Amino acid sequence: MAARQKTSQEKLFSAAVLRRSFELQGTEHAEGFRFVYQGVLRDLALEDAEVVQFLANNLEAVDEAIGRKKG
Repeated sequence: MAARQKTSQEKLFSAAVLRRSFELQGTEHAEGFRFVYQGVLRDLALEDAEVVQFLANNLEAVDEAIGRKKG
């Protein structure tokens, strides 16, 4: 049985969670992050600008997904 295709919103959410997790660690500019993140973007057929915009519009939901409590 084939896995269900992710929607564009699900792809964006996944990439945003990854990006936000690294941002919170202060490692978003590290080589390891860039390597992993660029691979995720490629695999999900996304652009960084799309993820940044999604994150700006959905920060609370992304933070909640990674276990951050509302301020």
